[in-house]
Amino acid sequence: MRQTQILMCLITLLSAAICAFTAGAQEPQHPCRQIRAACEAAGFVHGKGKEGYGLSRDCIRPITLGTAQRPKATKPLPQVETQLIAACKAANPNFGQKKHQHS
Repeated sequence: MRQTQILMCLITLLSAAICAFTAGAQEPQHPCRQIRAACEAAGFVHGKGKEGYGLSRDCIRPITLGTAQRPKATKPLPQVETQLIAACKAANPNFGQKKHQHS
């Protein structure tokens, strides 16, 4: 009985160690996703542009284009490193820009 308990404890510890190791070994998040996550963490929401805190219009676009927020914006932009913005632009030059509709 005691050996079974010790074995179960060792298996549990080994499983936890493997989970911790693989979590630390994950690939870094895509730079554009990091910008989006920073905007979401700052309270910007998809589809809320009319209210002044739209995800793309009021946060992603000003950050990626390097422009000021529009006057109607109600939340301040999060701090995003310039290297992250450059990496996002290199990976996806159109990230955050309006999608053009074809007629």
